This record gives sequence, structure tokens and C-alpha cells, in this order.
Amino acid sequence: MFSKILIANRGEIAVRIIRACNDLHIKSVAIYSRIDKDSMHVKMASESYEISQDALKAYLDGDAIINAALNCGAEAIHPGYGFLSENADFARKVKNAGIVWIGPDSSVIAKMGDKNAARELMKANGIPIVPGTKPLNNHSIEEIKIIANKIGYPVILKASNGGGGRGIRVVRNDNEIQENFEACKREAMAFFKNDEVFMEKYIENPRHIEFQIIGDNYGNIVHLLERDCSIQRRHQKLVEIAPSPTMNLDLRRRMGAVAVAAAKAANYTNAGTIEFLVDDLNNFYFMEMNTRIQVEHGVTEEITGFDLIGRQIRSAAGEILDLNQSEVLHQGYAIEVRINAEDVANDFVPNPGKITTYYPALGPFVRIDSAVYKDYTIPPNYDSMIAKLIVRASSYDLAVNKLIRALEEFTIRGVKTTIPFLLNIAKDRDFRKGNFDTSYLESNMQRLMPNETINKDDIVAAIATAIAIRAGY
Repeated sequence: MFSKILIANRGEIAVRIIRACNDLHIKSVAIYSRIDKDSMHVKMASESYEISQDALKAYLDGDAIINAALNCGAEAIHPGYGFLSENADFARKVKNAGIVWIGPDSSVIAKMGDKNAARELMKANGIPIVPGTKPLNNHSIEEIKIIANKIGYPVILKASNGGGGRGIRVVRNDNEIQENFEACKREAMAFFKNDEVFMEKYIENPRHIEFQIIGDNYGNIVHLLERDCSIQRRHQKLVEIAPSPTMNLDLRRRMGAVAVAAAKAANYTNAGTIEFLVDDLNNFYFMEMNTRIQVEHGVTEEITGFDLIGRQIRSAAGEILDLNQSEVLHQGYAIEVRINAEDVANDFVPNPGKITTYYPALGPFVRIDSAVYKDYTIPPNYDSMIAKLIVRASSYDLAVNKLIRALEEFTIRGVKTTIPFLLNIAKDRDFRKGNFDTSYLESNMQRLMPNETINKDDIVAAIATAIAIRAGY
């Protein structure tokens, strides 16, 4: 087993990895930017090193991160999610430096990160895929229109190296092709330094179902059941549920077997996720593979009892997977909501600033994964997610009840958050019935928006300030 691991990340995932290291009696090494010097992951790690004064460069300068690992004697690097976690070149450099990469091999990251290569691999191995094309950059707009008509509208344009909801455009007729194709290329180049764009048949209002897989270095792979990630805004997940409240046993068995087959086709090791689209007739199609730990891994941990970060570390250290598929059973239902520092009423614009009050929800089977605290100042340089609230109960209905209670308890002041919006989702009748797909938020946004209310504590504070000013204090 490793004695020291460097964590090439920040925020709640860095804190989560530090805790897993502590559980395994492994020293953890945090890296940080100047603006992150007071962050929780810096305070919690066994050792911490400033990589750069630049907010983003600290987590994106692969060479500097590798040098830090070598200088402090770290034997492995855990990339978390985001930043360099799916950067095949960085993973290769880590390995070449004699450091263990806690994740799949760089060749697998490169292959599965290219959505066209992934589609071709899945197709060659009998995995169902959505009808689509190879990159269209060498085609004229007129040729692309002809292809779109052969596939059948609506279609979706996607960046070949995309992810995180970037580089995606839905097109419903010939008149929308040129503008969306060019916009997709621009966004692909801006975010992924590759403007290749391909086209798929757009499955209307599907469910987004993903299977967590875990494998060792010796070809043993199992899935750890599914998560329903259908509730999304602009292709960004907001709510994740495990297992899916609408999944029957036969569909779970078939999709799970395909997920494992897909991972084996890719020669996959460590933790990853196979993502599917499921239509209203329960036909399912491979969408993509994420070659890292997911933001929503916690709901899988809650229903299976397996520590995914711990198993990532153990797998990378060379341990044999000690799980058979028959041993993977779910214990109730878990729901995760992502709490973001955003102004919901202002088109969800990020709302960084100082947290003046922080009272996380507590109680049985309530889990908070976070890296913020009272008086912490949220920087404007990173993703707006500040906490993940995860609840578990014996049934989906009881899990929804617990989610409502926990959201009502969770108190954050000083910045605006998405808690009121998430609470409206939790209280929605369709959500409780499991009656949702990827169109849920778009179709119901108006009635799910929270009413603007003034907090009574804010009123008291304002009155006290006015009195003090009037009295000359």
C-alpha cells in the first residue's frame, strides 16, 4: 500500500480523498493556489504545497504537480474529477515519472475521451449506440444537412472531446444546422482545444442512467448498480438517485451486463462510469464513458456500502478486486443534490462571497460532502458547487421525505444558493413519483422557481444597523 498520495485537485473532492487516505493510514498531500491558502483541503492534508499564485494554473500545470509529487515523496497521484482528471497526457507523464496514477491507463483515457473512438469501440463489441456519424469538419453544410435528414431530425451535434455539457447543440431542422454547427465548433475549440464535431440522433426526453464500474489490474470488473441523473439543467446534473426509482430488475440486469462488457472492451481498470440514454420503451444506448470518479459517487457508496475512493486507491496499489457481482446489492435508496452558490432568480449566475452562516443538515443517514465553513470566502475562479447533500432511506418515498427535511435544515447565509430551488424539486409531485426525464427542468422551470422572500434575520440585522447609524455608533 502507498505511504503518501498527492491530490491533484481542490474543494470537496480533495477533502473526500484526504478522508479516504486517513482511513487507510496514508499521508495526504494537498496542492493549492494562492487564493486557496485557507481552503479546507489545505488545512486537512498531512502536507500542503502552493503550486502557483494563479488560481487555475495551480491545478492545471501538470509538470509542476508532478515535480511537487516527486519532491515530497508521494508514490501516487489521485486526480479527483475535473481539472486534469481525464487528461491522458498528464496521466502518461505521471506514469513516466515513476508515480502511480490512481485511475485507468492513459491509453484508455485517450480512447474513451474521444467520443467517436469510444462509439466505434462499443459498436465493434456489440454495445448498442445511438445512430450517428464520425467527425463532420470536412463536410460542407449542405452535406451535413443531407446526413441529418438521413438520420432523422432532431439530431444533436457534439464535440468529439467534449464533456460537462459543453460543445452540445440540439438541431431540429435544416435551418438550424449552420449556426449550431459553427457554434459547437467554436465552443469545442475554446474548451477542449479540438473543434471536431459529430452528429447523433437526438433521443427525445430520455432518462439518463449511468452504471458505476470498478475493476482491478487483472481484468476483474463488476458494476455497483445504477444512478439516475436525468434531472439536469443545460446538461449539468443537479440531482442524482441510486438506484433509479423507475428501473425494473430485468432492465438493471441487462444494462449492468452491458456496462461491464463495455468496460472490458476498453480494458478498463479502476473506477469509471458507463453512461446510457434510455427511451420510453426501455431501449438503451451507450452515450459515453467517464474515466474518473464522478461527483455523484456518494449515492452509490450509500446504497452499496463500498468506499469507492478507498477502492480506487487499493486497486491502483495492485490489490485484487474481492467482489463478485452477486455480492453487490442495494440497501434502500439514496438521493444527492448539488448545492451551488448561485443566484437562481438571476439565471443561476454564480454568487461567490463570504459565508456568514453555515449550519449543515444533520441526523440519521444524512451526509454532507463539502469544503466550506463559516467565514470561508468562496472564490470566483472555480465551479460554483459548494456542497453535496446526500440522504438515504429504506424506500424512495422515505428518501424524498428525508431530503425535504434536510434541505429545510441546511442553512447558508452570506451568499445566495440553490437550496430553495432544490427544495421545490424535492416537494414536487412528479419528482416523488419518479416521473421525470432529461426534459423535467426545462418543462417545469417556471413552477419550480422559488418565490423571492426576505429572510427575517436579514430584516433584524438591517434594523439594528439603521438604529446604530442613527445613534451615531
